[in-house]
Amino acid sequence: MRRRASIALLGGAAAWPAGAWAQQPGKVPRIGFLFHGSPGSSKEIDAFRQGLRELGYVEGQNIAVDYRFASGRLEHLPQLVAELVRLKPDVIVTPSTQASVAAKQATRTIPIVFAGVADAVGAGLVANLARPGGNITGLTSISAELGGKRLQFIKAIAPKASRVAVLHDPADQSNVLILKQLRDAAPSLGLTLQPYEVREAREFGGAFVAMARERADALFGAPGVLTFEHRTTIVDLAARSRIPTLWGHRQFVDVGGLMSYAVNFYDQCRRAAGYVDQILRGTGPGDLPVQQPTKFEFILNLRAARVLGLEIPPTLLVQADEVIE
Repeated sequence: MRRRASIALLGGAAAWPAGAWAQQPGKVPRIGFLFHGSPGSSKEIDAFRQGLRELGYVEGQNIAVDYRFASGRLEHLPQLVAELVRLKPDVIVTPSTQASVAAKQATRTIPIVFAGVADAVGAGLVANLARPGGNITGLTSISAELGGKRLQFIKAIAPKASRVAVLHDPADQSNVLILKQLRDAAPSLGLTLQPYEVREAREFGGAFVAMARERADALFGAPGVLTFEHRTTIVDLAARSRIPTLWGHRQFVDVGGLMSYAVNFYDQCRRAAGYVDQILRGTGPGDLPVQQPTKFEFILNLRAARVLGLEIPPTLLVQADEVIE
């Protein structure tokens, strides 16, 4: 049930200045796509392909895309991006903070387009959003700046909560930035954070056992390379633990999670194609401002709420951009 328009981002490909076509006549441009997930069906990749089609690019005909998949393993990213760099693509697309950091460390010459980055400045990707300079630009989700609002949603669905667990991967820079913002926001809401570190999938079960032992009242699941890859597992663990959870991306709600508050990541992947197009036409990545979202989606899953025995306040229902019945 749609309550509002999903996402509106500042700027757009149509507003960027057109440059001279940068490709040699007859040359098919080549894109490298460094993905944090596994091979197979992916809404993020589908969204990027949709963005390419909207701009007249047909994969396998007038554009080639080389994919590399980290399958949730951060340690694989440097090797994978090195493989892409050796292929000498015209642009590398990196839809996550850690993939973007790995790509920036691997090349200072090949243009890089990121999407879904929690904090582009805080992660050291760009010094200035309006004038990124260098060889990297893209779309930021500013997920690290949403800590206060996310905790407010948790308080709304669990008014008596005082201890909020945070499931996060300390090796994921986006998670580090998100946790810092949550720590800053928690005291004003009368909340105590209980961070639980997970560096591998086998640690998820132990983290939820610890949450129960330490009487966490609610949970925030930080989005990242590891948690995204194993989102079905951790959503199921949260349901079995009967702990109200706000997730950092709607992908977790799509697999049964209770609620999420974030930018529409699929839309950011689609819009990344606009940056690719402008770079292929000759515009330098450093001249393309980093786009920030102006709207965010609050997604609420009533099926999950019923499983948890939660009664959703009407004031929370009216705030939802989408309600899954």
